[in-house]
Amino acid sequence: MINGVILYSLAIILTCISFMKDRNKTKDALFNSLKMFRNLLPSILSIMLFLGISLSILTPSLISSIIGEKSGFMGIVYSALLGSVVLIPSFIVFPLGDTLVQNGAGLPQVAALMSTMMSVGIVTLPMEQKLFGRTFAYTRNAAGIVMSLLFAYIIWVVFV
Repeated sequence: MINGVILYSLAIILTCISFMKDRNKTKDALFNSLKMFRNLLPSILSIMLFLGISLSILTPSLISSIIGEKSGFMGIVYSALLGSVVLIPSFIVFPLGDTLVQNGAGLPQVAALMSTMMSVGIVTLPMEQKLFGRTFAYTRNAAGIVMSLLFAYIIWVVFV
């Protein structure tokens, strides 16, 4: 809470200083940031709605049975497969991971899910093949899966 107050106060102070130095540039910057926020808002709200509905349907016991600490290696594999298909930006992935851990998911399983969500893109594979070539696209996605599984294994050994 205190960190938020400090950051917001600092942002307001710096915006006021910027406004005093050059009103037009500050107005343009605030207008552009508002425009960006307006463009991002539908995506953020739809993901929050999806997450809320999912968490109301998926009970903590169901989450922990599929990707909980006791699900072991298969839970990591399920998480990696799900994360490979879904493409979610990092500013959504981190709160999602925290929510899953709070609802009974295991750390290695959530690590595999989060890292594959950001590094593997089965959904975007056709576009990636056109832009970078088939070999590069498959190699990058395979490396992302391998590194995510390795990352989950390291967390499993160190933290569990």
